[in-house]
Amino acid sequence: MPDRFEFLKQQLEKNPDHAFSRYGLAMEFVSRGEFAEALGHFQLLIEKHPDHCAGYYHCGQALAKLDRKADAIAVWQRGVAACERKGDWHTKEELLAAIESAR
Repeated sequence: MPDRFEFLKQQLEKNPDHAFSRYGLAMEFVSRGEFAEALGHFQLLIEKHPDHCAGYYHCGQALAKLDRKADAIAVWQRGVAACERKGDWHTKEELLAAIESAR
């Protein structure tokens, strides 16, 4: 059985639009400290799944780790709108806190 990283890559080869696998692989890159790789996956995730609220949070976090604070804030703001559409108040609060701490 492949490890989680390889498993997620294989799942995305089969279905590139699978949100769970895309998010999982992005988080695997985060855990490895590979923020540029993670960023690409988070960007694809929120492009294909614009209501994936946690994706916005972590996309912004990856941008912040790459010293792109203004871009991070812009992504988090888009995430707030997604949370309002979806009714995800918990993630909205996390996004608002991230925006506030980045300013």
